[in-house]
Amino acid sequence: MISRRDFMQAAGAAAMVTGLGGGLLGKAAAQGRLTQAELLRFPATGNVTLVHITDLHAQLVPIYYREPSWNLGVGKAAGLPPHLTGQRFLSHYNIAAKTPEAHALTDQDFAELAKSHGRMGGIDRIATVIKAIRAERGNRVLLLDGGDTWTNSWTSLQTKAADIVDVMNALKPDAMTGHWEFTLGEARVEEIVKALPFPFLAQNVRDTDFEEKVFEQRRSFERGGVRIAVIGQAYPYTPIANPRWMFPKWTMGIREDDVQKQVDEARAEGADLVVLLSHNGFDMDRKMAGRVKGIDVILTAHTHDALPQVLSVGKTLLVASGSHGKFVSRLDLDVRDKQIKGFSYRLIPVFADAIAPDPEVAALIARHRAPFAQDLGRVLGKTTGVLYRRGNFQGSFDDVFTDAMLEVRDAEISLSPGVRWGASLLPGQDITFEDVTNGCAMTYPACYRMQMTGARLKEVIEDVADNIFNPDPYFQGGGDMVRVGGMGFTIDPTKAIGSRISGMTHLKTGQPIDASRNYTVAGWASINENTQGPPIWEVVEQFITARKVIEPRPLDAVKVVGV
Repeated sequence: MISRRDFMQAAGAAAMVTGLGGGLLGKAAAQGRLTQAELLRFPATGNVTLVHITDLHAQLVPIYYREPSWNLGVGKAAGLPPHLTGQRFLSHYNIAAKTPEAHALTDQDFAELAKSHGRMGGIDRIATVIKAIRAERGNRVLLLDGGDTWTNSWTSLQTKAADIVDVMNALKPDAMTGHWEFTLGEARVEEIVKALPFPFLAQNVRDTDFEEKVFEQRRSFERGGVRIAVIGQAYPYTPIANPRWMFPKWTMGIREDDVQKQVDEARAEGADLVVLLSHNGFDMDRKMAGRVKGIDVILTAHTHDALPQVLSVGKTLLVASGSHGKFVSRLDLDVRDKQIKGFSYRLIPVFADAIAPDPEVAALIARHRAPFAQDLGRVLGKTTGVLYRRGNFQGSFDDVFTDAMLEVRDAEISLSPGVRWGASLLPGQDITFEDVTNGCAMTYPACYRMQMTGARLKEVIEDVADNIFNPDPYFQGGGDMVRVGGMGFTIDPTKAIGSRISGMTHLKTGQPIDASRNYTVAGWASINENTQGPPIWEVVEQFITARKVIEPRPLDAVKVVGV
């Protein structure tokens, strides 16, 4: 693993090479003016351009999405990007407060700046960015999709991803990998992959019977006279994080030795540039970059990190492109003698009001959304404050989900998964059915109700905490802490498994959680097959409709110590 000192020196070197200086957008951003020309302006370099998008979570149209105020790093990653938030993030990257760039990359002044700068993303705007890059760079461009693309919107759920697949095909990606895609089930994934006009790459997915490859492992491309090998790395812990029964014939894993084998084979076949199209998560990829030799670029995904500079581990460049369509990464490379001699990078923020929608893709999106327009636009209530969920610990939209389960399912305690997807809402904004389903549209949505002892509750929360805060990146899952309703606790992320959680308290009674007592617990997104209960969106819709107005409360039930 690269040392902290070497890592910071490498990051500084990357900043000089990219020429970002005081920010992505220059004077126009500092003065609050945004134009498409300024957003797309770029100092072209070399003979290859890698364009990366990832973690769209099937968001076809622009949304608000608040970046985290908590993103803790543990072990050797503590205090290093991407584990910087708020003012620390702005200071590290020399970004002025209250600029469009500050709004895109942090939680600072979110509501105020969101009203000024509008929504972000939208695949029709992404199409405009990609077409502009292709028009400028011609046959030098390779467009790669990092996965978590096909699921987690209402329309993708209803169409079994037909909508998002059709729209993404219009962008003409050169390759993709996956994670949440697998929750469509083996049969549907195979059906889609067979029809794709580009490869679905996943070297680490094997058949459980004979360990045979399920998907293409790597693909060779030629761009700008450079032979590029792209190796796909699907999310290795999908069978643990998601329901194993949905893809029973497939096994996954990190398979570091196999990554090295793929790199070596690609080099032996004459590759000038080796790219890992990864859905490992940033810290896992940072560790892999220090252990697998010969990877030139890792396009990382899964953990939704958006970094305005490339980070270097040895000779490997790491690119983190954010999520929800908020950003498009452009990495120009000067590749000569099978080495990267120089590069320029920009994380392009997709401000929907500044970038014109591509007419063809906009029409395609409208056609796919039209059959569901009535459901999508149905107003359930209104919020008086910002609703968001992204962050290591409880968010205000998470409270809506956990409170809904307590009330509608008549539970004492509720549990909600710490997934990092789902749009944010601004104060005074209507809460629509689409807003709710953006945070819960999945293929295993049953809201269960069961008995659970206090001891089992602690075990569950400790297990999730180790998944998030294990100091070894290869044992990290990449999500956020489970969200809890009706209960508070204290967490020390720096401690060992089994001792991170303390002070578990029943909020209604004020009494400590009794290890031997049974509690009525409601939750959703269980990975167990045949889980019974209404879909979570029905539970949340019933709750919001009854309340009419949601007033976010202070997020003080979870206390963080030791960091």
